[in-house]
Amino acid sequence: MFRMREAIAADAAAIADMIRERSRWLSERGLGECEAAADEFGAQAANPDIPVWVLEHRERGVVGCTTIMREDALPPWGFTDEERAEPSLFLTTSFTRPNPYRLGRLLAWWALDHAAVDGIRWVRRGTAQEQLSRYYQREQGWQLLRVADLPEAKVHLLQRRAERLPELPGLMSGRGLREAAPGRLLTDTAG
Repeated sequence: MFRMREAIAADAAAIADMIRERSRWLSERGLGECEAAADEFGAQAANPDIPVWVLEHRERGVVGCTTIMREDALPPWGFTDEERAEPSLFLTTSFTRPNPYRLGRLLAWWALDHAAVDGIRWVRRGTAQEQLSRYYQREQGWQLLRVADLPEAKVHLLQRRAERLPELPGLMSGRGLREAAPGRLLTDTAG
């Protein structure tokens, strides 16, 4: 039902449309919006220097995306020299279509498993939205490392240890995705 794959230039419009749909959903709930950046983020799919991945549904097409950088992309204002030297993936600009399945969790779980398969120790991410940071911690098991106080925003920097998730193939097929709740998948936040 779902699969993750590297984005291609032909995904640009679908990614931009998905981000506009998410922006409307956020705006209706008073959570901000991201519509102004939709075309820019969509165009990243065509840039070979920006590793964009898409979550694709067999029938609905692109339903999620995330940019996955390596440790050398960790900003020095947010991570220590030691953290930037550790093998890690850095999730940025993650979006999903509004949905009842919390597909953002599926993106994160895939990244944790993908990193573990590749022998990478950490998956890291950041957000300027405190509410989203709390959600990542509470519902997805991310550990808050620190909050960087930048002139334009406070950026919440988080991490999780990469781990193999034997449940992932079933979740990617859609089995149990709606029912997946906090449990082993979400609680391994130990350093």
